[in-house]
Amino acid sequence: MNQTVFRAGLLDGQVALITGGATGIGFGIAELLGSLGAHVFIASRKQEHLDAAAASLEKQGARASVVTVDVRDADRVKTMIEQVQRDRGRIDILVNNAAGNFYAPSESMSANAWKSVIEIDLNGTFFCSQAVFPVMKAQGGGRIISISMTLHYRGWPLMAHATAAKAGIDALTRTLALEWARHGIRVNAVAPGPIPTEGVRKAFTPPSAGGVPDVFAVERALEDYARKSIPLGRWGTPADIAGMVAFLASPAADWVTGSIFVVDGGEWLARGQSRG
Repeated sequence: MNQTVFRAGLLDGQVALITGGATGIGFGIAELLGSLGAHVFIASRKQEHLDAAAASLEKQGARASVVTVDVRDADRVKTMIEQVQRDRGRIDILVNNAAGNFYAPSESMSANAWKSVIEIDLNGTFFCSQAVFPVMKAQGGGRIISISMTLHYRGWPLMAHATAAKAGIDALTRTLALEWARHGIRVNAVAPGPIPTEGVRKAFTPPSAGGVPDVFAVERALEDYARKSIPLGRWGTPADIAGMVAFLASPAADWVTGSIFVVDGGEWLARGQSRG
């Protein structure tokens, strides 16, 4: 866990629920919120991921619990919310991070491929937000922070399902912010730029005669992309996204709702330009 600019104990006494919190960006968010004093609930479909993530969080000194859920299932989402409330008595922060995507040509994308991403990304965000609403309303407020992305700002070939879902999350964020502000519920979103994951690395992996990827070639390709396409000259990290989430969860963002914060090193603005 890197050093943070946030004061120790900033989120003491608060409960944070993070879907997709066992790996990647979600785990980075869980690390930071846990280090700031929140009791972190990480949710995922895979128990083995949850167990490993919780052990890591506890080793870092965070208070962590796990809950299994498939965010595509509204009933299971309600059960998850009931479990967290029963265990801790409240939910102060919901981070809608669970997502799925993959490359597929629009003209041949199957109905199941389309539905799988829409159901996880967009439906899951709505189901979780709707289920946590009565809890936050009863306790006088809360923070809902959804993870969007920047690809739908310009269009992204082979990602019609993901861009449509994330555009829907942006619209949902603004709509819920207006509906629920009177209950003290702030609803915002963070739109990450390129964060290296296994999927990103596979996309940058050149073909090899023996079927074994050239790791060094992958790293060179990643560095070259960052140098040419990201104005700040580097790829993002889960910690970059976690910092914005922590800000939105903090009192500093008390007068912020209905906003989508782009955290991408300027990449989407510079798309199509070459920095040489």
